[in-house]
Amino acid sequence: MLAYARLVLICLLLFLALTENVELSNIVLGALIGILVAVILKPAPESLSIRRLPVALFNLARYTAWLAVDIIRNGIRVARIVLDPKLPIRPGILAIKSDMKTELGIALNAHAITVTPGEQVVEIGEDGTLYTHCLDVVASAAGAEAAQRTRRRLMEGIFE
Repeated sequence: MLAYARLVLICLLLFLALTENVELSNIVLGALIGILVAVILKPAPESLSIRRLPVALFNLARYTAWLAVDIIRNGIRVARIVLDPKLPIRPGILAIKSDMKTELGIALNAHAITVTPGEQVVEIGEDGTLYTHCLDVVASAAGAEAAQRTRRRLMEGIFE
């Protein structure tokens, strides 16, 4: 129960900081949003700590910057493929082992892959394997393992 209360408090504080409004109606709305998030995420008791919040926010900023660079790099790669008159694509499905510990980690990992141009997660297996459709499966397979290791390392400080 304490983990739920901490998550609600963190969500409430973030909501109030983002809205810059501490009126009673806004506090109630922030608390309701925090409760909804806590019910959906079902936090583990050891997963949330206000002391970890600054580190988690720093890791989130690092992850966001890495993801932005990955999106731009792959966007350029996809643009080159599209602009080439021969359209050299080799589409296919690639199985990427997630190795994330929580459903939230797996879902965010799948989201990170899907927002990357040229790749889209089409199914998540029972064991967390992400079945990903790739515009160029050969190029994606070459960098998939390294990209997955980086995503996992960066997300561990935030969500795991």
